[in-house]
Amino acid sequence: MDTLSYRTVMANKATVTKEWVVIDATDQVLGRLSSQVAKMLRGKHKPNYTPHVDCGDNVIIINAEKVRLTGRKLTDKEYVRHTGFPGGQRFATPKDMLSRKPIWVIEHAVKGMLPKNRLANAVFRNLYVYAGNEHPHEAQKPKQIDLSTIK
Repeated sequence: MDTLSYRTVMANKATVTKEWVVIDATDQVLGRLSSQVAKMLRGKHKPNYTPHVDCGDNVIIINAEKVRLTGRKLTDKEYVRHTGFPGGQRFATPKDMLSRKPIWVIEHAVKGMLPKNRLANAVFRNLYVYAGNEHPHEAQKPKQIDLSTIK
């Protein structure tokens, strides 16, 4: 057997096939949803995954305000930010953020699960989150994905 005939296939920008998928966040647990979405954005669910190439799908998440948090995280978890001024540390709970900016909660969770580099910034631009049931990407003919069937 000629072992040199087995080559590792490395995807590049020209050979990558990107799809559009829609995920409904209604009654989905935030962490589990975010980890699946991060995996799809990176392309780790595809057989031609290449770590240094954006080979993931374009993911549309609808009904972001209906996402679920388990336990007491809705009131006990805190998002911390700083304004940059002395004494400018600000705290917010997921309950506050879901009422004010439901899109931000999912984006924050997914971004935290991506690597911290330039490729992750490019991959994160393939995520589209919407609070309601409507989205403006019907022209791309996205596939509806049920996360309970994906492992």
